[in-house]
Amino acid sequence: MTQQFTALVTGAGSGIGRATAVHLAALGHAVVVADVDEEGGRATVAQIESSAGAASFVVADIAEEPAVQAMVEYAVTTYGRLDLAVNNAGVAHAPTDLHELPAEDFDRVIAVDLRGTFLCLKHEIAAMLATGGGRIVNVASNAGVKNAPAMAGYTAAKHGVVGLTKNVALQYARRGIRLNAICPGTVLTEGLAGYPEEHQAHWREMVPTGRLGRPEDIAAIIAFLLSDDAEMMQAALVLADGGLMYA
Repeated sequence: MTQQFTALVTGAGSGIGRATAVHLAALGHAVVVADVDEEGGRATVAQIESSAGAASFVVADIAEEPAVQAMVEYAVTTYGRLDLAVNNAGVAHAPTDLHELPAEDFDRVIAVDLRGTFLCLKHEIAAMLATGGGRIVNVASNAGVKNAPAMAGYTAAKHGVVGLTKNVALQYARRGIRLNAICPGTVLTEGLAGYPEEHQAHWREMVPTGRLGRPEDIAAIIAFLLSDDAEMMQAALVLADGGLMYA
């Protein structure tokens, strides 16, 4: 990119979201860090500021429309406009057979992962249209294009994010909005790093490249999708799973 923008990253208090916020700030963009985890979100801001980057934190539960609207308004009020958005916030349920999956767990995953992405798109796009357009990446999952065993709710939600991405990208393709999705595989976030080594070794063995993804790997691809170099990418689904999709 040849100019600096205002970027909004949801779920930026840890993992892929934090790595993405840090990466975008290193490129010179002002970053709004959004998360329900205030401690994690403020730690991300502190990390960015320690490298002389520009960032600020806003608490937001993306399952709630008033919170999403306030989040986007905060970005616009603080930095004057919204140019880039990364819809990364999401939750999952524990692996279980469908007949034993609590309805409230299913509802929560749909509310955050699918409805939350819809709400973010709704308010981000409105803000971007007011200033001529913008660029958005939805963080889906390879579970959005394949099956995640014993994860029916998560698989359904991420398939929904993929479908939403395709539909909305084409709606706004000639109105200055560029929208794509990234579909990571198993990424060694803080949560997975806490599992025993034998579990991690099993996961690595499943990946054709022989290693798990790092949050920084995904952040770099997201930054590319938001850049001028990805100008011809619209409604794209970018697999970032080390070949696991086809293993």
